[in-house]
Amino acid sequence: MAKVADIGSKRLINLAPDAWVQWVTQRPEVVAKEILGSEFQWISRETDVLVKAYSATHGDFLVLNELQLRYTAQMPLRMRAYAALAQERYRLPTYPVLINILPPPPTLTIVNSYEQEFLGLRAIQDYRVINLWEIDAEIVFQQPLPSLLPFVPILRGGGEVSVVQRALQALRADEQLNQLESLLAFFASFVLDTPLVQQIMRWDMAVLRESPWYQEIEQRGIQLGLQQGVQRQLVRVLRRRFGEIPHEVEARLESESVEKLENLMDSAIAVNSLDEFVVILSR
Repeated sequence: MAKVADIGSKRLINLAPDAWVQWVTQRPEVVAKEILGSEFQWISRETDVLVKAYSATHGDFLVLNELQLRYTAQMPLRMRAYAALAQERYRLPTYPVLINILPPPPTLTIVNSYEQEFLGLRAIQDYRVINLWEIDAEIVFQQPLPSLLPFVPILRGGGEVSVVQRALQALRADEQLNQLESLLAFFASFVLDTPLVQQIMRWDMAVLRESPWYQEIEQRGIQLGLQQGVQRQLVRVLRRRFGEIPHEVEARLESESVEKLENLMDSAIAVNSLDEFVVILSR
């Protein structure tokens, strides 16, 4: 039996796996046969869910679901790696899907494929992208899609009190779903005042802190704080040495890791011009 705190992505998809695979593939004839293990040697993440699906037209195939709190520049490469690993392990065609929960910074463009060319050889991996903030909240109730009920507040048109209350009623009406109320409360806090959220639903932070979602949010918050701090220092050094920095240079720095930013700090001190720094940044 699932624990109360078990509100990770596997738990969510397992609430209605047929409805989920039909939604992400946009094919109503597809059915879910089994949720498979998605641990591939050195890769194991709570937000990855691998579903073995079937359709009369295509037979057995895999639906690789990557639920990402926020899109990052590393996601195309990650989707390529996960798709290849899943297909190698289970010997089935793979349909990769990236579900982005919250919008990325405006300087970061979401893409739906990985492409690389090196020494005349090309590597390409397409994948479907679903941005939850672009999904109409009404779809969750009409289809229905119980796996998306906790995300209703951040869906398009889902930030109204009446819509959040409607999602809350749907969760409380089903014993299997009412454990997700804390997750609904968390996402409601993105669009409604916290006292209002506490007023209309149970806000059990003790339960939410045990979930993979909260842990990932917390870890990403710490990492983002470190990244932004190093980035600000780097921009300050560049401005002192070379004057005003082009916006596109600052935008590129926003997507770099803390480790690379720290290495770039050494370069910013050593180079003789901004152009020389940009060359190093492009490597």
